Amino acid sequence: MRSRVLIGCVVAAVLCSAGAALAQKSGGVLRMYHRSNPPSASIHEEATISTVVPFMPVFNNLVLFDPAVAQNSEASIVPDLAESWSWNDDGTELTFKLRQGVKWHDGLPFTATDVECTFNLLTGRARDNLRRNPRATWYRNINYVHSDNAYEVTIYLNRPQPSILSLLASGYSPIYPCHIPPAQMRLKPIGTGPFKFHSFKEFERIKLVRNPDYWKPGRPYLDGIEYTIVTSPTTALLSFSAGRFDMTFPWEVTVPQLKETQRPKSKTVCETSAMNNNTNLLVNHRAAPFDNPDIRRALALALDRRAFVAALGVGAGEIGGHLQPPPDGLWGLPSDMLAAVPGFGPDVKQNREEARALMAKAGYSRDHQLRLKISTRSVALYNNPAQLLIDQLKEINIAATLDVVETSHWFTRLDRMDYSIALNTTGNGVDDPDQSFYENFSCRSERNYNGYCNPEIERLFDIQSGELDAEKRRQLVWEIDAKLLADGARPPIMWNRAATCWQPYVKGFVAHVNSMYNGFRLEDVWLDRP
Repeated sequence: MRSRVLIGCVVAAVLCSAGAALAQKSGGVLRMYHRSNPPSASIHEEATISTVVPFMPVFNNLVLFDPAVAQNSEASIVPDLAESWSWNDDGTELTFKLRQGVKWHDGLPFTATDVECTFNLLTGRARDNLRRNPRATWYRNINYVHSDNAYEVTIYLNRPQPSILSLLASGYSPIYPCHIPPAQMRLKPIGTGPFKFHSFKEFERIKLVRNPDYWKPGRPYLDGIEYTIVTSPTTALLSFSAGRFDMTFPWEVTVPQLKETQRPKSKTVCETSAMNNNTNLLVNHRAAPFDNPDIRRALALALDRRAFVAALGVGAGEIGGHLQPPPDGLWGLPSDMLAAVPGFGPDVKQNREEARALMAKAGYSRDHQLRLKISTRSVALYNNPAQLLIDQLKEINIAATLDVVETSHWFTRLDRMDYSIALNTTGNGVDDPDQSFYENFSCRSERNYNGYCNPEIERLFDIQSGELDAEKRRQLVWEIDAKLLADGARPPIMWNRAATCWQPYVKGFVAHVNSMYNGFRLEDVWLDRP
């Protein structure tokens, strides 16, 4: 669950509600620090919050998870570029009625052709190809997309897929303009959103300015948004506390860091919440030593997950499978089923005894240790748990060292499978099994960074995806999750919780609890400076 604190003081609930009821003010630039340099500005080509946070305000989707509702679900989906939508009787055709009078930032009109072009890009049918397409598996079930007229478009599916509307509502699902080539979208993106791209100076700053022709009357309230890239978490947080920034990068303040921000006279608002992000291990299934299933199983058994939660989250974190645990998550594995999975039982000592036996079978002992490098990204969310992992692997005769990789090179390394084992975090753009299963574990997915491939389990992905009965689908999802865990597909360590902080004059921001990627349109955010 979420927790919000007003650091340094106690405020009556009536004051909080009064603040929320204040009339919105227009004007001002929201200043936010950014944790790392984005690989590019193209949301469709990137797989990182470093891109989706600063550039989501440039775009619109067909539909959107309501920014004001903390838990994303099918019930919280609202119209965006689509005014309405409807299904045919067998759930294989999804038709959208589009808004008229919407303009791209260069002045050209938005039409159904742009929707058709976007999905041609995503499904590989366009003349121009995306440099990378990390979410191609989201749309694998789309047969084709056809514009019936300038303001009506239909998505034709190969089979029923209840999740498709949720996938379309993600911050990762913007509509691109037909007349702009993908290469330009990496550097100077053009959208229909509340803010226009102004500039992107690598490793320094990203600037967005208000779109005066935005189709939604009165929005946005802000004149602009400015992201300053500060790679040192300590420097960034100190700068925020000193008033240089209005808001931290989302979920970038760890639970231990919250104590550092608690100054007696500070009125900074910090909200700690889940974010559908888990710390996990990528193991290269295609190369030694992790092509050996015994070593993969030993690795899973070696993990003391409760120690990770205690050390990194000061108790603020959850242990779960490959889908975010309840109550914040909608599909997570129940605790009784999780405890029955090897490595998730409470007896860590017994688990490690079994792990050492498996390592001995593979030829490793205290006198002949397995030596390897743990690759990790150069941000605290990654390299802090990597240090703890090194200590835990010593218990099963693995001697590991760190290989720290800059964000701009991280996904390139993963794409090439240029690692042995990697300490990774995986954020789910949508709290739905179709997103997690197909994106992270499908044999053909660009996001399947560790080369896992199990055709029998992938067949089950399709069965649960097409199930129209929600409860039957949930049971299937739990069975699949347990199989993936037992197979050591991508061993999860812990589900993370962290804080987003903002100055008390920042209004209208709601931190989403089951996706850290979908709440950054920021068209409803305003500044109540004196």
